[in-house]
Amino acid sequence: MKHITISEVGPRDGLQSVETILSTEGKLAWIEMEYGAGVREIEVGSFVSPKLLPQMADTADVVRGARSHPDLVVAVLVPNLRGCEAAVEAGAHKVSIPLSLSETHSLKNVRRNHEQMLDEIARCQALVEQVGESDRPNFEVGLSTAFGCTIEGVVDESFVIDMAERVLDLGVAEVGLSDTTGMGNPAQLERLVTGIWQRCGESALTGVHLHNTRGQGLANALKAVELGITTLDSSLGGLGGCPFAPGASGNIVTEDLVFMLESMGFSTGIDLGKLLSVREQVATLLPEEEWFGFTSAAGVPKNFNAIPLREAS
Repeated sequence: MKHITISEVGPRDGLQSVETILSTEGKLAWIEMEYGAGVREIEVGSFVSPKLLPQMADTADVVRGARSHPDLVVAVLVPNLRGCEAAVEAGAHKVSIPLSLSETHSLKNVRRNHEQMLDEIARCQALVEQVGESDRPNFEVGLSTAFGCTIEGVVDESFVIDMAERVLDLGVAEVGLSDTTGMGNPAQLERLVTGIWQRCGESALTGVHLHNTRGQGLANALKAVELGITTLDSSLGGLGGCPFAPGASGNIVTEDLVFMLESMGFSTGIDLGKLLSVREQVATLLPEEEWFGFTSAAGVPKNFNAIPLREAS
């Protein structure tokens, strides 16, 4: 049975987009509950200025607390070298930095143009390489707005592939494709994934970050796993969106994604019933926020875990 890693991004992508500032204790309780449901990779926060995103001011404490769970990959987002230094010091296992393919979005999001971001990525890569092998985090560059930008519009697919190659030439081991604004479709995803694989090798791209702004999230996720992508980002209740990209609403819903994959015979290692219970409990911590998804409303089908469905190839 093929395993698909679900990377839960709610504590970062979800909480950065809501008005509620969840306490450190609340974040750690959320992480502990998802860990108990079988989630083994969680993006717990971002090392950004608390003046810009006060919701993320306690990320170092959240990283240290999350590290107490055995076999949990504690992931974070960083915008620059300073954030990368903080992530390494806190002990994050995985560090991602966004490179927006829309230069206008890049300037709004991280206040740097493409060439400045490539320089910053090179400095982050050099920093990570200095860390002892046993403590060295995985360093990934997320190709943001790879499917289009609400500010600039269409992003040329050949440019996305060219920029992926430039990033990998800096020594970075892996890039990720991010549909930051939810403009992507399955055919476009296939072209981008196969284009990067043909140019850079399949090991250079194993994960995608998808949004459901236009209802294409699960369709794109399905196409991704059919192609051979093995890591999918999602958010509990579909919380999330980029505060610096107008109209970039929520991520694909973790509960719905787990239901789809497990129904198809993929293994996620996640107990869907427990995950739905986590949703109910986390919702009490964020009573003012809107939650999305269909599986939570419809419920888990009778004998769901007992039916020997045909395994995915």
